[in-house]
Amino acid sequence: MPAKPTTFDILLERHAYGGEAMGRLPDSRAVFVPFGLPGERVRVQIMTEKKHFARAKLLEILEPAPQRIAPKCRHFGECGGCHYQNLSYEDQLTAKADILRNQLQRIGKIENPPLLPIVASPQAWEYRNHVQFHLHRQGQLGFVKADGNDILPVQECFLPEPAIGALWPQLDFEPDPPLQRVCLRVGVENDLMLILESDEIEAPALELEADISVVHLSQEDALVMAGDDHLYMQVLGRNFKVSAGSFFQVNTAMAGKMVEHVLEYLPVSPTSAVLDVYCGVGLFSAFLATQCKQLIGIEVSPSACDDFAVNLDEFDNVELYQAAAEDVIPFLEAQQPIVLLDPPRAGLEKAVLEGLLRLRPATIAYVSCDPSTLARDTARLMASGYRLAQVTPFDLFPQTFHIESISIFQKA
Repeated sequence: MPAKPTTFDILLERHAYGGEAMGRLPDSRAVFVPFGLPGERVRVQIMTEKKHFARAKLLEILEPAPQRIAPKCRHFGECGGCHYQNLSYEDQLTAKADILRNQLQRIGKIENPPLLPIVASPQAWEYRNHVQFHLHRQGQLGFVKADGNDILPVQECFLPEPAIGALWPQLDFEPDPPLQRVCLRVGVENDLMLILESDEIEAPALELEADISVVHLSQEDALVMAGDDHLYMQVLGRNFKVSAGSFFQVNTAMAGKMVEHVLEYLPVSPTSAVLDVYCGVGLFSAFLATQCKQLIGIEVSPSACDDFAVNLDEFDNVELYQAAAEDVIPFLEAQQPIVLLDPPRAGLEKAVLEGLLRLRPATIAYVSCDPSTLARDTARLMASGYRLAQVTPFDLFPQTFHIESISIFQKA
């Protein structure tokens, strides 16, 4: 019996979420191909097969798409960090808006999603205030390979802000370092922080010549090895304390644009109660608290809660619950609050959604970093009596497949 073919020449039809392009195999199954573009005829090798679809590796571009451009980085195609360096920035924005619309239609079953124009990043390169490296076994800094199977040591990366870009190539580690990740973060006045993450409680040996903060993170504990355990980020003229273990949006300029959008479209008044779920260090809360009667934040991260307390210390109308959202929302008494949701990639837990519906908010703003879970949760909200008024994509992550968005829901 002849061997089943694993190599095919196919036509790629459209962008798919995850940095891939979709085509069809001869048996009509969908096949997803990283680094391909719609309109291209390509030769691919099947890597994984399922009953209704397959994933393939791009072997050769037989007929390139007219919009294909040369990537800026030598590692593009092998590194798993970037996905769209083969497209102009304008074409990247178009692709991301189309992908978000498709996810809402296909998963959310919304025929005509009310999509507003995508908000572009002021900088398509050198925009990241936080970069997370993995370590190769020889001690070099790198990123996970596109196939997910190993760490690729890198010689260049054009995504971090210039202060990070100048420092990271100077970092040197011994082979087989006892570290899971090495992170760099830059704040106001180009203050730099090096974050060493490991499962080991004991901090690694360190020789330091640069004037930066260094923190060793292990099992939620932060050991300051040099400088401070935090730095400050500035958004719309306001400083935010951000500790080593706390999350903050990696594109500072776009964080400001998202705050402005929320302030414009949430109908907050001096009599409003606002519920900020997954509030982090208080990025949105700090601006909303000036406009409402009461603001309630919910956040599970201890370090983010500590930062939130500092960042909103000036306000008397703010409460903070340090707990998982699903452990708090079912017991809140606030009725008909205005709700801001900024959940993790997995979206809303069922208990969170059910608890929110009990509170009967008139307006919900949903900040999403994953179009597929947004589409799922949108369908749930619409089935529970909410109308999707608008969805605005924000490009916080140029050159990558990631799509941030803010959706506004109103009680029907």
